[in-house]
Formats: sequence, structure tokens, C-alpha cells
Amino acid sequence: MLEKLKELDEKYAEIERRMTLPEYYSEPAAYTKLAREQKELTPVVGTYRRYRGFENTAAEDRKLLGAGVDDPELRELLREELEDARRQMEAIAEELKALLLPKDPDDRRNVIVEIRGGAGGDEAALFAFSLFRMYSMYAESRRWKTEIAYINETEIGGVKEVSFIIEGEGAYSRLKFESGVHRVQRVPDTEASGRIHTSTVTVAVLPEMDEVDFEISPADLQVDTFRSSGAGGQHVNKTESAIRITHLPTGTVVECQDERSQHKNRERAMKILTSRLYEAEQEKQNAALAAERKSQVGTGDRSERIRTYNFPQGRVTDHRIGLTLYKIEQIMNGELDEIIDALVTAGQAERMKAAGGE
Repeated sequence: MLEKLKELDEKYAEIERRMTLPEYYSEPAAYTKLAREQKELTPVVGTYRRYRGFENTAAEDRKLLGAGVDDPELRELLREELEDARRQMEAIAEELKALLLPKDPDDRRNVIVEIRGGAGGDEAALFAFSLFRMYSMYAESRRWKTEIAYINETEIGGVKEVSFIIEGEGAYSRLKFESGVHRVQRVPDTEASGRIHTSTVTVAVLPEMDEVDFEISPADLQVDTFRSSGAGGQHVNKTESAIRITHLPTGTVVECQDERSQHKNRERAMKILTSRLYEAEQEKQNAALAAERKSQVGTGDRSERIRTYNFPQGRVTDHRIGLTLYKIEQIMNGELDEIIDALVTAGQAERMKAAGGE
């Protein structure tokens, strides 16, 4: 491992040197490529250099102790410093193992999130909207951009289904753990007796793929145009700009109607279709490796119940890692980092365990 880290450190130093050369300023594409490489290497190289710092401290302390220090206080101080350096090196070595794990190639991509109300009727649709709001607020807190592609609203403020794209560096790496069934337990506003209802909402998180990433034959597509539906007012579209694309071999249907431009809706619909077909292909390939599907915590199956939001008790429980937090209001307002950080850590631990067993 240390030999590989040394090579990465040398590569990083070479990138730094090349980025100072005048010829790279006149080649934006080449400079951007170098900058991306540098950014990817920075966490591991920075951590390795911290390791080397403690390694040098430990070597110096051993050298001084071996030379025979007369002062007992100084000798004790050196022993303490040496022990601390060893502990730090052990901890950093674990960090480095995690950093050297193979990356999910989709981690840097934007994401397409699809939320659908499940069991529970109107209450499920209301909670589907709450989850859409939660993810939108989380995206805003990270300065990511959110764009709705398709939304089917109910008359009382819920959504039967919503598809939206979140654009931002590393969006998929943070949100890929959200796929699955989200269960809500609360007293609906319409419930006079105060009885708690249980409803479910399904969330699917897909890496945004371009048509060049996953080839689709135009002959396999049926494209229909229609007028956007809506609650009325200024958002009702008077022209047939909404798009429905059907992938005939699989029967996959995608609709986009949020944009006034038919071209824009078609572009978005194709991205969503491509992403869905890519995900289906990935699931097929990973069926034999269901225990570690894309190194994801849990099975990653959309039918798996992953989280419960219990409003009367003010708690959110993630069943995959046994994490319970009593801060439901903050979580519903987009404060998801504590849950996501725990899932990322658990995912890394699973991958390290799998790597160790190979």
C-alpha cells in the first residue's frame, strides 16, 4: 500500500509542476483535465503526507532514544510522542485503506430522483411531496441545482409522482443510498380520531447518463407529444410541448412536461430514459452480487424498506445501519448529512471487508 501511495504522491507533485508551465494556460482542456486529476488525488495525497509526517516524527524519536538520552523527563516525553505517532499512523492507515478503495465510476455524476407515492393514498402523496421538498432543500444547502422533469400533483398538495434532476459535483455519491421504500407514521390532518396511519413512498436514485454513455437505437423508440396537464393558471401549456417516450423492447415509459420547449423536454426525457435503462442493465449484471450491489448499504432494491419517519415520536430510523435520530423536523428540512455520512461510512466498511476477503 505504501509503495502505491508513494507513486501517487510523485504523480501529484508532477501534476503540480505541469500546472505551472505556460503551455497549459493556452490549452484550457488540458489544464482542466490536470485540475480534475489533482482534485481527485488531493484527499489521498494529503492523508499520505500526514502519515509521512508522523512516520518521520517516530523515526526521529527512536533515533534520539537509541542514542541514550540522559534527562529522564525528556526521555519520557520522547516515549509519549513516539506512542502518539504510532497511534496516529494506525488511524491514518485505516483512512488510507478506505481512500484507496476503487471508486464507483458514477459517483461524480448528477442524479435523477424519482419519487412515487405507494400504500396510503392521499397521505402517501403528501409524504411524497415532503420527501421531494427534503431533497430539494438538501440540494440547495450544497449549492446544487434542482430541475423538475415531471410532476403529477394531487388536489390537496401532494404528488403521486415526481421526477427531478439534481446537478452538482458528487451528487450521486451522496444520494445513491436513498433508493428504496421510505415509510411514514403520523396522524393525517384528515384523521379526526387522532389515529396514526402508516404510508409508504418509493424513491429511486439514478446516475444521470447521456446518450453517448448508453446507446439506444432510435428504431426502439416511440415518441408522442401532448399538452402539459396542470392545476391551471399560468402554468398550463397551450401547445403540445410535453413529451412521452416509450422504449419498445422494455416497455419503459418516460414523460417530461415541465419545460415550455418541446426540444428541452425531449432532451430531458432521453436523459431519464437512458439512466433508467442503464440502471436496469446494472441491476441485471449485479444480480449475482446482490450482497454488495454497487457497494451500496443494503440490497439497493427499490422494494427494500430502508427508513421510517415516525412523527409522533419525532424520530427517523434507517433500518440498514440501525441508526435512529430524534430530529425529524431538521431532517425533513433537508439536514441529511448526519444520515448520509453514516451510510457512506458503512458502505466503505462493507467494501473494505469485501476487498479483504478477495
